Parts: sequence; C-alpha cells; structure tokens
Amino acid sequence: MKYKKAQDILPKHVLELLQEYVDGEYLYIPLKNNSKKSWGEKSGFKKELSDRNREIYNKYQRGMAISQLIGEYYLTESSIRRIIRSEKSRDN
Repeated sequence: MKYKKAQDILPKHVLELLQEYVDGEYLYIPLKNNSKKSWGEKSGFKKELSDRNREIYNKYQRGMAISQLIGEYYLTESSIRRIIRSEKSRDN
C-alpha cells in the first residue's frame, strides 16, 4: 500500500474536518465493499506464486527430487511438501 498526502487529494474543508479527529496521525481508509480484492490480486503476486507452485509440482511429477526443488526455489522442505500436497489436491 502506498501512502498519499491528504492535502494533495482531499478538498481543504474535508482535510480540516479530519484534522479535528486525527491531527498528524495515520488514518487507514478501507476499500468500498464492492471493490475489495483478495491478497496479491492488485500487484499480481498471487498469480506469480500460483504459477511458481504449479511449476514446482510439475517438476516434482516429472521426477525432480524434493532436495533439488529446495535448492532451486530456496524454500524449506516443509514448504515444498505443502505446495506439492496443495497442487496434488487441486488435480483430484
């Protein structure tokens, strides 16, 4: 999430009203209900992880050892095993 300066985007009267409640503090403004996105959707990171996990599973199915996957992806053995289990359950 990138911070924006309130004085750059809000009308002066709205800024002054907000300053009565939170003067000089951080304020989180949640998304509207209809515009919420799940984690990683906006940045595309969720898809990248999904693609990587599918790649790990495919390599495992083609015979690559877990120890090799650990070295190639810099993940722990438990992470590799979790990814394989998760991807395997998607296939079923």
